[in-house]
Amino acid sequence: MFNNSKLRGIIREVYRTESEFASAMSLSKATMSAKLNGSSSFNQPEIVKAASLLRIPPEKIPDIFFDAKVEKTIPRIVHSSTHTA
Repeated sequence: MFNNSKLRGIIREVYRTESEFASAMSLSKATMSAKLNGSSSFNQPEIVKAASLLRIPPEKIPDIFFDAKVEKTIPRIVHSSTHTA
């Protein structure tokens, strides 16, 4: 799964809303939402079109579209109890 927060930020800067960007991409709002939420992926032609519409330089595409999401985990602390009689 990828972290789309950078992409969402650029979309807001350029198009103000994800809905406007979806329209520019010729995608439905539901499809765009699925792609940004990670339940669907952008295909290569969509990435190329999005990068062009959002004025993302080619060298920045990996950083914007393929930023791996890092899961935060909280270590579980196990308390051992010793009972003495």
